[in-house]
Amino acid sequence: NGQTLHFNGEPYFIRGMNWGYVPIGTNYSYNFWAEPDWVIKTALDKEMLMLQDMGVNSIRQYNGIPPEWVTYIYKTYGITTMINHTVGRYGMDIDGEIQKLPTVYSTEEIKVTTTEEEKFPLMEEIKKALLDTQKANNMRTDAHARLMITRGVKVRPFQHPSLSRSGPTFVIIMEHSRPNVPRPVRLATVPHLRGLPMTQDPKLNSHSKLNCILACIAAEKAGADEALMLDIHGFVNTTNACNFFVVRKGEVWTSTGDYCMNGITRQKVIDLCRANGIPVFERNFSLVDTYGAEEAFLTGTFGAQTPVSEIDGRLIGTGQLGPVTQKIQSLYKALIAKECA
Repeated sequence: NGQTLHFNGEPYFIRGMNWGYVPIGTNYSYNFWAEPDWVIKTALDKEMLMLQDMGVNSIRQYNGIPPEWVTYIYKTYGITTMINHTVGRYGMDIDGEIQKLPTVYSTEEIKVTTTEEEKFPLMEEIKKALLDTQKANNMRTDAHARLMITRGVKVRPFQHPSLSRSGPTFVIIMEHSRPNVPRPVRLATVPHLRGLPMTQDPKLNSHSKLNCILACIAAEKAGADEALMLDIHGFVNTTNACNFFVVRKGEVWTSTGDYCMNGITRQKVIDLCRANGIPVFERNFSLVDTYGAEEAFLTGTFGAQTPVSEIDGRLIGTGQLGPVTQKIQSLYKALIAKECA
């Protein structure tokens, strides 16, 4: 249709490839980005130079790549990076969530019309709708907003996309809601797994969350507050509603992000740890690793960082808010104050 991709104001033709770094003798659990900086830089310098010689100008990466290495690759070798899935993962505010929507559109076959032509809606229009809703309800503090999108009203109550003929439906739910001071929560491991993306992509926050609902019910029947869910390989992944972290020997661990929603708060915690000298790793770890942790906490939009007191009846640390979690909470509150100033 005569459309072109522009980068830095100039037409940009992508000569790209999928790229990953997995040394011989390692497997899917290897996390290149958890290596020391000198190891990452040495490998990148060798790999990117070869790609540059091949004429590659773009690589496709999954969302585990830290932003500083995206910048390094571009500034050093002129190679841009396309992040798979959650484009807005570095954000915390409205922009961070809104930028995820194009992924949802393409996944759910949602067609959006903003003018006479069908195209993605302008992100600024969605942001304006959110702010207009806030203003119309006179909500200045302690307001919680949730944005949802469906495939729209159907002419008949069946699944086929051709039955959605009126365009998508945007729903904005905004309510006054003040979070309580988070108490330590109890978790129970459940048999329900975070599955493969070809069944239901666990990185998407969809309306169809039966798997997580069943997990939540199982945890409640076990006398816990939330369910701790494993991935298909048996590694600890996330809870039914929040992202999950443990602290071991001063190091902060969370899952690789392959089988959970890569939450905005999750990413901000990772960024804050990296910026403040707290060792943090996105990696695979087992239930045994979890039981032996000194601290554990959950992250989410509403609860921020919620301490975990016990898992499967086993006390985690002292069962109270630990020093590392407390430090992260303080850093996060300072970041919120700065962002909202």
